[in-house]
Amino acid sequence: MKKITLLALAVALSGAIDVYGADVPVLDLDGCLSIALSESPTVKVADMEVKRVDYSKREILGQLLPSIDFGGQYSRTLAKQTMYMNMDGFGGMGGGDKEEGVETQASKKGDNGIKVGLDNSYSLGFQASMPLIAPQLWQTLKLSDQQILRNVEAAQKSRLELVNQVKNAYYALLLAEDSRKVMQESYDMAKFTHDMYRKQFELGAASDYDVLRTSVAMKNIEPQLMQADIAIKQARLQLLILMGMDSTFDFTIADKLSNYEESMYARALAIDPDYSRNIDLRLMDIDTEILRKTLKIEKLAYSPTLALTANYNWTSMNNGTPFKELRWNPYSSIGVSISVPIFSGGQRFNRVKQAKIQVEEMRWQRENLERSIDMQVKVAVDNIKMNVKQISSCAESVGQAERAHDIQVKSFDVGATSYLNLRDSELALTQARLSYNQAIYNYLVAHSDLELLLGNAPIDKYSKK
Repeated sequence: MKKITLLALAVALSGAIDVYGADVPVLDLDGCLSIALSESPTVKVADMEVKRVDYSKREILGQLLPSIDFGGQYSRTLAKQTMYMNMDGFGGMGGGDKEEGVETQASKKGDNGIKVGLDNSYSLGFQASMPLIAPQLWQTLKLSDQQILRNVEAAQKSRLELVNQVKNAYYALLLAEDSRKVMQESYDMAKFTHDMYRKQFELGAASDYDVLRTSVAMKNIEPQLMQADIAIKQARLQLLILMGMDSTFDFTIADKLSNYEESMYARALAIDPDYSRNIDLRLMDIDTEILRKTLKIEKLAYSPTLALTANYNWTSMNNGTPFKELRWNPYSSIGVSISVPIFSGGQRFNRVKQAKIQVEEMRWQRENLERSIDMQVKVAVDNIKMNVKQISSCAESVGQAERAHDIQVKSFDVGATSYLNLRDSELALTQARLSYNQAIYNYLVAHSDLELLLGNAPIDKYSKK
């Protein structure tokens, strides 16, 4: 069922689906990016972090609302308090029952006190409080807005990095498949030559040495074919992981590197090296603003706070067995409480100093980051221009190698050249094609990395597919 669901998702998202035999979807780059942005666990975790911080803000907002609690208390008196009064007839406190300087016997014994209190005491009720003046709490709400904004930007960064990784993995798969095709063509040429010499040897028109030499040339290519197959498998698995798909999901890529040669010149000319949208710079700006608001919060620790309090309780007391002859009496009150910070051993002062240093540190870090990004953008643009020239040179080299190989094939057919010259032309053609594919791959990866640096990947386009 999972595989069917993934297949249906791929069909719905890719926009370039064809079917070969056993319902194998054919994905293009946009299709892979669309699946990755909807299924990747990295993106889902980033989105969940945005929701988590939103709930955190609501938690802080709840502190501005009244808080109401219900509570109860029961106590059992083990030894009642004794009360003495400074009146005639009561001993132990002095008074009218003694002459000046003379204590009565009852005073000495202290047995005329009054026992106060009942055995059982109960209290039930509600307590409510609401902050009226809370400067730190108000500023914390503004800090929560910045934290939400930071998590939104962090989620955007996760998407941009995912797009970059998926593109590079997709291009790596194209490079592996195109290299496999080049090696297969080289193997087919070597096999054709070997079969021809073997048949001539059977007819007595070729030597055993010619058969062995062509056989060795053919078998030397077989390890390269196996390496190409391994590279394709690894690239496919890497792409599936980034797309958030199971490793058993089967798909086909209907694309090749040479398809990107036509558009690369226009894309290279249209490069705008403006890095103001760089996601790391934007995150650092938000972090700086968070630190500034944190500094304000620390300064507001010197501000007084005012709160409204209220309670409504029921009390009851009795003697003897609990829960008998209870008489409940309501009691309620309302008031305000104020708290004015005066001295805390320098804690608030030192926290303010720490926050100021952090703001200053962030300013220098941003300056350093901006210089680093400026350098990376310039290097990336230079690499792209160099890759464009290299692709043009490699394309010309492939054309020349193909013509040279055609000449050698015709000359070999009429016996005007040796097999060694033919094999040299085959190797030169294979190397030229591999270099051509590698140059296009280098250009595409460099352009993808530059796109990540500039932060201008069209994520909305992929998300809508």
